[in-house]
Amino acid sequence: MSEISALPANIVAWLKEREEISYIKFLTEYPPVKKAVPLKHTTVAVGIENMEIVDSFTENDEGVLIENEYCRQAKIKIRLSIHAPYSSGGSACHEAFTDIIDCLTFASGMDILSSGCGEIVSDRDTDAFVLTAWALVNASLCPAESSSLDFPSFISKELLCSSHINNADMHLSPEQLIFVNEPFVSGSYFGTGDATKSINLGFEPNTVIVVGNQMPLIYCNHAAQKNAAYAAVGLKRGSTLGIEITSSGFKVRSTENEVARSTYPLLNELGTTYFYVALR
Repeated sequence: MSEISALPANIVAWLKEREEISYIKFLTEYPPVKKAVPLKHTTVAVGIENMEIVDSFTENDEGVLIENEYCRQAKIKIRLSIHAPYSSGGSACHEAFTDIIDCLTFASGMDILSSGCGEIVSDRDTDAFVLTAWALVNASLCPAESSSLDFPSFISKELLCSSHINNADMHLSPEQLIFVNEPFVSGSYFGTGDATKSINLGFEPNTVIVVGNQMPLIYCNHAAQKNAAYAAVGLKRGSTLGIEITSSGFKVRSTENEVARSTYPLLNELGTTYFYVALR
């Protein structure tokens, strides 16, 4: 069953839960065959007569209409085939129609544009009076996670477009979208002179590059026979001197106790500004 064809069943399931119309039996189809036992209860078959779907637009602050990429606007004509027992009289059809429309209008939060019905006819095949009615609903078909409406079927992502949205070949996950929309972050920090300093990015980066502002990559102190590194590259699998990747960002060190090839890291020198780029 496709997402759209599932709508009548969801409408029926919702209507069945309403106590104010519990006297009505709801179906998604009504077998047009003669019944051995005459109809005892008002029965309503719910279906979709037609649906018109158009592009959806939202007006921005400048008054320009912007097309919504994943949303569509739909006018859905819900068909209601109302069957009432002969013993209840033809007025039972109109009573059921009125109660259903009132329930959908005031209890469901649906945007009902209009409603109407035809004439009551007698159906010998079902031994009942029959009234064909309809309700025109304005709906937004969007991949929303949830809805504040009591009747969310028309905008449920899982109902309307799960097969489309969940197609990983066509759509990225929210986590993957971050890589596309913000593949890296950049910033700076001020050296405090401490031996270590942690920078919180809110995520674990793959690569971090740090450089001291207006500083050489390596400062050579010939008198002391030591070199100071004002730049570093951190990777998940390994890093240059004085930097390491953490689960929430990265940590730098500034100490002469950590020496490699006569060079020690100076990545938190007091008063020095450092710039960094972190790749997701």
